Amino acid sequence: MGEQKTAIVTGGGSGIGKAAALKLAEQGYRVALFELKEERAREVGEFIDSSGGTYMIENVDVSNEEKVASGIRHVFEKWGRIDVLFDNAGINGTIAPIEEMEASDWDHTIQTNLKSTFLLVKHAIPYMKEVGGSIIITSSINGSRTFSNIGFSAYSSSKAGQITFMKMAALELARYKIRVNAICPGAVDTNIGQNTEEKGNLDKVRIPVEFPNGDKPLENAPGNPEQIADLVYFLASEHSSHITGTEIYIDGAESLL
Repeated sequence: MGEQKTAIVTGGGSGIGKAAALKLAEQGYRVALFELKEERAREVGEFIDSSGGTYMIENVDVSNEEKVASGIRHVFEKWGRIDVLFDNAGINGTIAPIEEMEASDWDHTIQTNLKSTFLLVKHAIPYMKEVGGSIIITSSINGSRTFSNIGFSAYSSSKAGQITFMKMAALELARYKIRVNAICPGAVDTNIGQNTEEKGNLDKVRIPVEFPNGDKPLENAPGNPEQIADLVYFLASEHSSHITGTEIYIDGAESLL
């Protein structure tokens, strides 16, 4: 069977991160939950524990290099290996017309979503390159195939940047047998909207788009975190051993409209 594998999941206390953490634990991974809201992480960890799994919790602000570096180091010190990094934590940030968006709001979104991706990958590499592994980044259809969500310029730019960074990292890290991919969900039933702030007059720049029969052709409903978790597990596992440098859309054809 070999040594038990270890996965880091950022934003592991809710939504996609929670579902992925539970899925990976179910499949035998030891799971490190990186989460600012520790009470959420404890609930997830207790469920993992009650199901016979193994977990640890690190209080990590993913945009803070010192916290990221120490969190990853603690995982390696405790378990001796890191096989999977699921870089999932992120925010919608401030939604506003470009001319009304504050530079500080732009910076906050870019740092939380894009800078964090760089920091997590940078500090995971020394621990992953001896045995290889899988890095999975939560990007989005926004900034890659969908550009009609007016007001999301900072968010979409951060998500587009993640995809470009993923491709660069995939090529650079291939020599270490580290695969790097991105998942691009459409609408998913999570609580990410709770950290979204709308500013300014969006109606003056909004472009009306109507889909009378629904905007999610496959199921006519948002996806759920468990569907995303299945894709995360696929990319973490050896089932995807020849896939790297790829963005995978999981949106029920929403972004094709």
